Amino acid sequence: MTQLTITDARKELLNLPKRLAKTRERAIGITQRGRPVLAVMPWEVYESIIETLEVFSDPDMVSALRDSIDDIRKGRLIDHDKVGRRLGF
Repeated sequence: MTQLTITDARKELLNLPKRLAKTRERAIGITQRGRPVLAVMPWEVYESIIETLEVFSDPDMVSALRDSIDDIRKGRLIDHDKVGRRLGF
């Protein structure tokens, strides 16, 4: 992860969205006195992290996720065309 001092981040703030869009990095670390204090990331990454935390904090959703992973591992899958036919598409 790229790291910037808080002073450099302040100078670069308006350029950070473009900078992140041009790279595969998901965030830029901001340091103060050599220690990480902030992370700057695209809004989509932030939303994804929050959604993941919400899923993992809900026992029912975690159970459904585990069941789905078990179905995949055991080959209990339905292809896209079959699903479409079942739904009338």
